[in-house]
Order: sequence, then C-alpha cells, then structure tokens
Amino acid sequence: MGGRGPKRELAEKIAGEITLSDDPGATLRKWRTDFDISQTDLATELGVSSSVVSDYESGRRESPGIGVVGRLVEGLLEIDERRGGDRIRQYGRVLSAGFDSDVVLDLREYPTSIRLSELYDDLEATEIASGGTDQISGHTVIDSIEAITRLSSEEFFRLYGQSTNRVLVFTGVTRGESPLVALRVVNPTPNAVILHGIDEDELWDHAADLARIDGYSLAVTTTDLDGMLEHLVTLE
Repeated sequence: MGGRGPKRELAEKIAGEITLSDDPGATLRKWRTDFDISQTDLATELGVSSSVVSDYESGRRESPGIGVVGRLVEGLLEIDERRGGDRIRQYGRVLSAGFDSDVVLDLREYPTSIRLSELYDDLEATEIASGGTDQISGHTVIDSIEAITRLSSEEFFRLYGQSTNRVLVFTGVTRGESPLVALRVVNPTPNAVILHGIDEDELWDHAADLARIDGYSLAVTTTDLDGMLEHLVTLE
C-alpha cells in the first residue's frame, strides 16, 4: 500500500471500478449514492451543470475518460472530507483490518459499551436466542456470501477487530446456515450475530440451537440496509 493512506487507496479503487465497468455510469451512480451525495452537489463541486453528471450516469454522454473519472472521484472525496470524512475513515478501518471493502462493509470500535437490546430495538431486530451478555463495544458488517467464499478461518477471526465483545452483522442472508456454520470454526465467538435480510420464519431450523451451543445472541432483521449502516455510523 506504500503509505498512501485510505483516501488515495479509495480514490484508486473507485476510479478503477468505474473505468473497468461494463456500465461506467451505473458504477459512478453506485458510488455517489453510497457517499450520500446528490448529483447537484457533485456537479457544483466540479463546476458543471447537474445534467452533465446525470448524462454520465445514464449513459447519454460517452463513457468518461480517465481524466474525467479522476475529477469525479476527487469531487466525491472532497465533499466527504468537508462533511467529516466518514466514508474515507470507514474504508480506512476496513483496509487496516486487511479486508476488501466488498467483504467488510463497516468495522468500528465504540468509545464505550452499549446495550445490545437497545441496538436490536433501533435496527428493528428480533432476538432468536439470547447470549451471555447484553453489552457490545463494536460491530463488523459483512457481506455473507463474499465472506464465506473468500475468507479463511484465520481471516474470519479478524472480523472481530479489537475485541470479540461485538456484533457481527451478516448481510445478504437467505437462511443463515452458512454464516453460522462458518462461525463454528472460530474460537472464541462474538457476543452477538445479526442476520440481515430475513425474518424469523425464513431462518434455518438449527440456527437458534447453534447460537445457544456457542453462547452468542442471535437476531434477525429486514430493516433497510442503507438505513442500518447509517444508524451504525452514529454509534462511533
């Protein structure tokens, strides 16, 4: 990584994805919305009309060249920095933990412990099995398919960040079997696991049993993913 820092690393990642994409406009739109930046704000940052950004994203304007992509990416990052740099810091945390940002969506440590039951309430999560404690001091949000297909057991353990006293949130879950079985090879286990994208009726039959055996709290939620990530940001 050469000490370039998370901002430069992130800039290169976004620019590379846009440039190599089969649909550069859609990829630009994905990153812009991930940064929660409007077309108008990005256009103002670049000194162009909002129709220019809209035309790039819709494909009405020819795919942007390297120079234009660089300006678009720098615009996103400059706006993020003025807002406090949350997206850049988020990427830096994931990067420093040794993960790609498509595997780990967010990784944070809290200044003080918070009550897990209150987090469940905020995320509209239903607890399926209770664990040994109601306190957590961090979270990791993981793309379940990417994590299970790409991470070794040692890398899985690194999802805990600084402490196992945290909640692992698995997104893109269909039944919950795969992430819970994968956790069986990791010792110790986290304080809590949230399976995102399913409700209690869709949950794997043996999920609660595995959670009880390994001693962690298990919950499910179907709350909006972007809304959930935005709420978790406030816990920093």
